[in-house]
Amino acid sequence: MDIPHSDEKFLSQIPALRQLIDLGFEYLTPEAALAARRGKVGTVLLEDILYKQLQEINRLPYKGNEYKGNEYRFSAENLQFAVQRLDDMGHDGLLDANKALYERLTLGLTLKQIVDGNTKSVTLRYIDWQNWKRNVFHVSAKFMVAQRRSERMTELDIVLFVNGIPLAVLECVPPALFIEDAISQSIRNQQCAHLPIFGYAQLLIALNRDTARYGTVGTPARFWSVWREQDDPMLWNEQAESARQSSESRTSDLLFSGQFAPAREIFETKTEKPLPIAAQAETIHGLCQPWRLLELIYKFTVFDNGVKKLARYPQYFAVQRILSHIRTADAEGRRQGGIVWHTQGSGKSLTMVMLARSLAQEPDISNPRIVLVTDRKDLDKQIKDTFAACDMAPRRTGTGRDLLHLVSKRKASVITTLIHKFDKALKAHNYRDDSRDIFMLIDESHRTQFGLFATRMRQMFPHACYLGFTGTPLMKKEKNNFARFGGLIDRYAIDQAVMDKAIVPLLYEARHVEMHPDTATIDSRFHRHTQGLTEAQKAALKKKYACPDQLNKTDQGIYARALDISRHFCTTLQGSGYKGQLIAPDKMTALAYHRYLQEIGLVSSEVIISGPGNREEREDADAKSSETDGALAAENRVAAFWREMMDRYGSEEEYNARIINRFKHGDAPEILIVVDKLQTGFDAPRNAALYISRPLRGHTLLQAIARVNRVHQDQSGVKEFGFIVDYAGILGDLDKALSQYSAFQDFDQEDLIGTLIPLREEGEKLSLRYTELQTLFTGIHHQEARQRLLQNEALRNAFHERLTRFDKTLDIVLSSDEFIPETPAQYKMYLDERKRFRELEKTLTPPQEAETETGPDVDYRDHESRIKEMLNTHVSPGEATPLNLLTSISPINIINANPSYELQSKHLYGTNRTPAGEARVVAEAARQALLQHKEWDPVFYEKFSKLIQKVTDDFTAKRLTDIEYLHRLSSIHIRVAQRGNLDVPFALRSNANATAFFRILKPYFIMQGTETDFHRVMWSEDRHRCDPAIITKAAFAIDDILRRHGKVRFWHDADAVKQAINDIDDYLYDEIRVIRLSPEQMDEIIEKIIRFARRAPQKK
Repeated sequence: MDIPHSDEKFLSQIPALRQLIDLGFEYLTPEAALAARRGKVGTVLLEDILYKQLQEINRLPYKGNEYKGNEYRFSAENLQFAVQRLDDMGHDGLLDANKALYERLTLGLTLKQIVDGNTKSVTLRYIDWQNWKRNVFHVSAKFMVAQRRSERMTELDIVLFVNGIPLAVLECVPPALFIEDAISQSIRNQQCAHLPIFGYAQLLIALNRDTARYGTVGTPARFWSVWREQDDPMLWNEQAESARQSSESRTSDLLFSGQFAPAREIFETKTEKPLPIAAQAETIHGLCQPWRLLELIYKFTVFDNGVKKLARYPQYFAVQRILSHIRTADAEGRRQGGIVWHTQGSGKSLTMVMLARSLAQEPDISNPRIVLVTDRKDLDKQIKDTFAACDMAPRRTGTGRDLLHLVSKRKASVITTLIHKFDKALKAHNYRDDSRDIFMLIDESHRTQFGLFATRMRQMFPHACYLGFTGTPLMKKEKNNFARFGGLIDRYAIDQAVMDKAIVPLLYEARHVEMHPDTATIDSRFHRHTQGLTEAQKAALKKKYACPDQLNKTDQGIYARALDISRHFCTTLQGSGYKGQLIAPDKMTALAYHRYLQEIGLVSSEVIISGPGNREEREDADAKSSETDGALAAENRVAAFWREMMDRYGSEEEYNARIINRFKHGDAPEILIVVDKLQTGFDAPRNAALYISRPLRGHTLLQAIARVNRVHQDQSGVKEFGFIVDYAGILGDLDKALSQYSAFQDFDQEDLIGTLIPLREEGEKLSLRYTELQTLFTGIHHQEARQRLLQNEALRNAFHERLTRFDKTLDIVLSSDEFIPETPAQYKMYLDERKRFRELEKTLTPPQEAETETGPDVDYRDHESRIKEMLNTHVSPGEATPLNLLTSISPINIINANPSYELQSKHLYGTNRTPAGEARVVAEAARQALLQHKEWDPVFYEKFSKLIQKVTDDFTAKRLTDIEYLHRLSSIHIRVAQRGNLDVPFALRSNANATAFFRILKPYFIMQGTETDFHRVMWSEDRHRCDPAIITKAAFAIDDILRRHGKVRFWHDADAVKQAINDIDDYLYDEIRVIRLSPEQMDEIIEKIIRFARRAPQKK
């Protein structure tokens, strides 16, 4: 029996209802639900159930013997008042009502109640959050609600009630529709100002049987999340199946009555077989188990600056695992600490907020004190603001004494501080607190949890629980420290966050500005300006200023990149509301970029830098300003710019805050130029492009690129990608950074055990290492005498070797509070001695060696200004060209890059690369790209295949040089790649198989006429035929069918292939009815799809 087309919603609705019943919700028919509302369709509370439950869970006392052991109940008047008060609150404005109702439901209602003849103020609870079993849970479908001040009715698919209060609303659509349709319907229902039920709702779920998303009231469509159960999926599926089999027939009779009656035969037949683990079932199981539902609402819901947010699954499970972790104590009674690695942009700060709330409610933790530790003022302020926005009221320390006062006097339950204040606090007062209920939440712990300041922190709080949070994986050299911090508690890696759409993928594009120096003129002037220097000294000076870093700082080079950045921003982001961020190599260059961007006039920009820095920076700035602007000969541009900012804004903090606020919320600036600031912890969702003009590595690189991975949606649309545009040639480093992410995913705690440095053994060697070093200078105490002694090569080598060993051991000791010397004097002595030995090491270049390399010391500043002037005058830039993937193609998705890229790029960027070698790789890549066009565009395939062959033949015949060979093949590759993108909707471009199916389907969907018919909807009976959305949906559906059937040796199983073909045929016939494809056309389509799929790489 088939379900009527009008009732296809049942395919998601009925399985959801059956699962909810199995989880413990009592099913109410629409008639029963209306009766529980006393027949009032304008009321959403099940008043009879609510009244009864308020009486049941509010017996006095519900804990202790405050009222002499007697049990009292609230008066009938109070109970009826509580029901009426809750009903009245649902009629305010949606967001205000929802927040007020959340507070009322979680905090209760204080009432005057006569107890034993005395009037007491007693809190009445609507829900027993501590003991979920004392509540009652109901579910109803087709829940009709009358709109206020209107005769119109709205039907809600599924509503979940706790004690008669509607806490969750589920919107169902047929599997043939996208999940976005269910989300849109839920949002439209909320926007209807006359539906009071959403004032009470805490959880909203969208379902279409195969997919599910969830959010809460006010959540924009882009931020509806997936739920992934982190427990064993087979375990919860078995639990659900067991509950399903134990369901009573009475439940089926109730469920399959009324409008659901036609579906009974189908669904009762289907349940004879185990149901597959689908996203819908996983989401309902994860969110709607009664105890989980109450926990999520009570502990994992926050209002962040008025915006309601419900925990995503990584946040929920991270907190749960931390709580489980800290319940375990070590041999000394300390709670077990550890590391949480959640990729940047995934909500790490809110995870800390939710953890703090959960710690406060842990039964075995008495008055927890939480200290949030960072290493930067902006991060400290950001975390403080996040907690404050969520009503956690943290106290921010100003000094080390503030920290001591707040902790020792227990003046605040949540404190934010900077890591260096522990050293100042310990120096001010030798304070020690042995409480095990102090929790140190350390942000960006790869920077802050080791070294001197971290040691001071552990000395002050030796029994505290240390929990580190990091947005980047630890590098190999950091893993020993990582393990000692307590081990990995939870991880949420970048590819998982992209798959969950918690962050956007990043597109990487390397671009290069070719510099063309006037070699003859430069050599002539260089020779004239460096007269008097030795050849070695000239070579050293030339080496310093001939490097790309210096050439890229020339005015022409900066201008060329500023022009290219302007053009890139204009063509990709301008007018969309999105912004860009430019990282400059230094402050002077940052100001030059700003000046040239203003001069070009295509984009607006601002600069955020710190004030004038060290002496070297000022001297360099002075020199440059004297060359480029005579009016500023007496002062550098940085100092002048800084004075201008201080005059305009009054303080550095206000200068930063005002420009950042305009960048985040205003139309200008479109590009924000920085040097070191705002590369970490800077959260601006509109930031969509990062232009990098200086080398970045390691954690700094990973943190910088994460500035543009934030999700954003506004009236102009959804942010699909972040752009990384690299002018500094860091592709290799970026690839290493991503490899670190991948390697970290397979990280096993057991693997760390074998790599631990034996700390105790090393700690015990410190005194020995120091003695070994000192014996070299027995009886010699003055530095000059030691310098003379070390002119002996053997002694000098021994000194270097022993100093290195001493340095390494001391660093290990300083990173562990376990090995800090017992007396401050001894500790200070080691540090002072290391400083003296390092100063001695700096003086040890033998005079004869120095003379051999560059001659006597020369102050190069006399020559630098003239050389810089030559470079500015006689080096000209070419056009900026992209250098991505095998020379030049469209930007690479650096999160989901083609696996073959790594292999190919090793040829391109290896140490033995040649133009001809690169060209051969480009040719092969172009051929592979062309294969995608062979089936649906044979003319295009044939044309460019011949072009590739002709260029190759010309090179073989020596008619082309290596460079010409490379350039011509690169040009062909660009054209092939661009052709591959032009005819495909944006949503498909990350799915190669679906893209292929789109191209196969497209000719059959386009009406007779021109190609442009495809890009508009025609006013005709066949207007759907040229709608790209329909073709896109069909392409995804066919890809999904083949994925579902995929298995090992699938193509060798004739029956499996036949079943897949039948499913595709059914889809084309049943779902694409608006196109009216003929049987012959369907056969042709399926034949082409199967032919392509057979040769396509199989995805796991």
